[in-house]
Amino acid sequence: MQLKIYNSLTGEKEIFKPILEGNVGMYVCGPTVYSNVHLGNVRTFLSFDFIYRSLMHLGYKVRYVRNITDAGHLTDDGDVNNDRFVKQTRLEKLEPMEIVQKYTVDFHKVLQLFNLLPPNIEPTATGHIVEQIELTQKLIQKGFAYESNGSVYFDVLEYNKRGLNYGELSKRNIEELFANTRDLDGQGEKKNPQDFALWKKASPAHIMRWNSPWGEGFPGWHLECTAMSTKYLGETFDIHGGGMDLKFPHHECEIAQGKACNGAEPVHYWMHANMLTMNSQRMSKSTGNYILPMQLVTGENDFFEKSFHPSIVRFCFLQAHYRSVLDISNDAMLASEKGFIRLMEAIKVLNDITPNDEKQSAFRLDEWKNKAYDALTDDFNSPVLIAHLFEAVKYIFALKDGKETISTKKDLEELKSVLNAFVFDVLGLQTIEENNNEKLDQTLKVLIELRNQARKSKNFELSDQIRDKLLAEGIELKDGRDGTSYVLN
Repeated sequence: MQLKIYNSLTGEKEIFKPILEGNVGMYVCGPTVYSNVHLGNVRTFLSFDFIYRSLMHLGYKVRYVRNITDAGHLTDDGDVNNDRFVKQTRLEKLEPMEIVQKYTVDFHKVLQLFNLLPPNIEPTATGHIVEQIELTQKLIQKGFAYESNGSVYFDVLEYNKRGLNYGELSKRNIEELFANTRDLDGQGEKKNPQDFALWKKASPAHIMRWNSPWGEGFPGWHLECTAMSTKYLGETFDIHGGGMDLKFPHHECEIAQGKACNGAEPVHYWMHANMLTMNSQRMSKSTGNYILPMQLVTGENDFFEKSFHPSIVRFCFLQAHYRSVLDISNDAMLASEKGFIRLMEAIKVLNDITPNDEKQSAFRLDEWKNKAYDALTDDFNSPVLIAHLFEAVKYIFALKDGKETISTKKDLEELKSVLNAFVFDVLGLQTIEENNNEKLDQTLKVLIELRNQARKSKNFELSDQIRDKLLAEGIELKDGRDGTSYVLN
């Protein structure tokens, strides 16, 4: 089997050849921890979790590095007030590192909920200030960067003058980039409009600041990933991943920094996960077409008729290829739930099957196994892999009904082994405890109805007793115009 990966840099599927045979160095851009992780982020990180799991299943030893951006994320190099952490500290009236801690904890909780494996290394931008300063100094020494009024910028025009190509990843023409750049505040500090900040001078009001050879300031957003990826994976490594929205300018800047600093292609395979939409529209707070991951799981939202277990959400996400746009809707989630339940039921049924060699089976185990691995090694094609898994599901239910047979114990054990490996190890799905949530829901509905009857009968002592006893058990009843609901505390 040859693993093929779609390389965003070349625009082609390529046979994967790791730098060190049997080993993979993979860096994925992590979250900027200034707010709750959103569902689109979860889709990206879940895609690379599937890729990480697949690589390990295929026998590779993987060093997976995913950073935490906890400083220096400017949305606009010309205005330090556009630092996302500065904005959030003002909104929440908290110290910057309180913001960082709060949303890093949220990030980890959400990813654990969806059964994502932790990376091998999870470095932070603030933990690598020294490396970023050293990298900036090296770029200045090589003539690819310049200091201006206490800030340091990467010289894009100089980079291209030396025969390098800023824009090669996003397929943008440098002349067009210069021509179409809008005026920015503070643009006078730059030699060229497209130059990007490596180090930014801190204004008097800027809280997050460090000493540097150019005065007090903070690192540019793009610099941290070059500093951390090269520290833990080397000047050239195998795979760099992230969301499609990072291709330009973030990843474009990373390529320029790496080439300018080390004189080598920093990454062999660039991989980008596509966006998530909801009800065929872009998810956006401004339009109201927006939902947090926990709201999908708890059902506390106006878009879905019920709550969905994290494993069902995960299953839904993996039914689209990581490079395709994924659209979620109430119907899509219900269909995923139905498919997930049937898949898990088939795994249970398989445990009760016994071999029977009375007739030849139409199901060819080796052919099925090869098709499943072909899907996995074809740029991690999860939807095709899942389709093949359901071929096995159909076969398993035919075995149960006596319409099919499996001839030997060896074949039965291999089918169990391969199916379990794909479902639990590679796709990362988890079984759902049987009907626990449904039983709890039904029980509480009975208690709520009894309380409502007590209130109608003006038996407020009993009504309050039901409410208070449930609250003591961590179940809070909430009365509203549409009736009574409950929240688990």
